[in-house]
Amino acid sequence: GMAGKGSRQVFRHFQERMKDLKKEAFLCLLLDTRHMVIRQEQIAVGSLNESVVHPREVFRSAISESAAAVLFVHNHPSGDPAPSPQDKKLTERLCEAGKLMGIQVLDHIVIGHDTYYSFAENGDLPG
Repeated sequence: GMAGKGSRQVFRHFQERMKDLKKEAFLCLLLDTRHMVIRQEQIAVGSLNESVVHPREVFRSAISESAAAVLFVHNHPSGDPAPSPQDKKLTERLCEAGKLMGIQVLDHIVIGHDTYYSFAENGDLPG
């Protein structure tokens, strides 16, 4: 599946769609046991604070679709994909929630203008 090919493919797939957005958007890809994409869902647009990107919102459809894994994608309109402290904290919380529910968080990818940041590739995915 797309996730199995690594974060570069995910970046390529979303870069065109997200690189010119003026606001941050947070997407969740729902994956089956073979890591094929069941569907993608936009969780939030605008400032991504913790009340907006709440584990409850993020995992609601993952649970109803019986997803085995999820992959998060969001963009930085500044073009710099370096994760903010808030991005890191959010990723941590989502990973914890996923673990409790038995849904694997494969990666969180931040899309910049011509580059990306992958939490998984950088060893920053908790657990």
